[in-house]
Amino acid sequence: MDMNNKKVAFVFPGQGCQKVGMGKNLIDKYEEAGRVFEEADEALGFPLSKACFYGPDKELTLTRNAQPGIVTTSIAFFSVIKSLGITPDIVSGHSVGEYSALVASGVLSLGEAVRLVSIRGRLMEKAYPPGAGGMSAILGLGKNEVVASCKEAQSAGWVEPANYNSPNQVVISGDIAGLKKAEELCRIKGARRVIRLKVSGPFHSKLMDPAGLALEYELKTIGFNKPYIPQVMNADAEIPQSQEVIKETLARQISRPILWEKCVRKMWEYGACIFVQVGPGKVLTNLINEIEPRAKTFALDSNNSIDDLLSFVRGALQNGV
Repeated sequence: MDMNNKKVAFVFPGQGCQKVGMGKNLIDKYEEAGRVFEEADEALGFPLSKACFYGPDKELTLTRNAQPGIVTTSIAFFSVIKSLGITPDIVSGHSVGEYSALVASGVLSLGEAVRLVSIRGRLMEKAYPPGAGGMSAILGLGKNEVVASCKEAQSAGWVEPANYNSPNQVVISGDIAGLKKAEELCRIKGARRVIRLKVSGPFHSKLMDPAGLALEYELKTIGFNKPYIPQVMNADAEIPQSQEVIKETLARQISRPILWEKCVRKMWEYGACIFVQVGPGKVLTNLINEIEPRAKTFALDSNNSIDDLLSFVRGALQNGV
């Protein structure tokens, strides 16, 4: 890539990063953020902001609340950053983070996005009983070994790779029996760590096929705008050129693996060498550092402020990567 033509990528996190209190400090400091939460509450017809700010954690973790909560919090951050003059050259989101990215790229309004992800969350809960399935991150084991472990474990129950997150991390998804067996096999094959994720279902697996079909129907009823910022999509790590392709990939994404490593490499090829995680936590920037160590990354977590971000981006653009 041409390091003299540096581009900025905004990346938006997915489910699992939610935490009680997210966005509260932001609305206390910035009016723009408060307006975002007000718009989301109005669009949904209930006070989502209260679940984000005050919990309880059990309520916020429910897919129907976690997903719109993460999108709203991410867009609250985005609105503040944008008001201060920082805009991305390219965007991408991880799983439900794709909907945050669609707001940032101009394809959807915030109201449309939170209504869609609320529907998406309910469809995912309906597709498989909460708690009957789950997801686990496998760290330090090669992709081929993880795939082989899942195939071997399918004698116990359904399990398959769900997120190809980095060279050192693959997330698997399935029913509890299959998931437990695959976790055991991955440990035997040498996985450094196996971490059960804080999600309520077997997302991005074939067990979500009914949700994908139902979401495809819902998407047909909504008008999408043409993106004014390029967006790399999870299902194929490509930049779609039409609204129809965006809808198709969103429907497919629910029950297919997230190709996050390929998405990051696509953004790098596009010229992005500065990556900002816009939303709760710092999972995505940690993954990006594994995928492309030359990248400069910044996460707006509790240890960093908006002023820190401004200094980081300006410094990275001026001083090189």
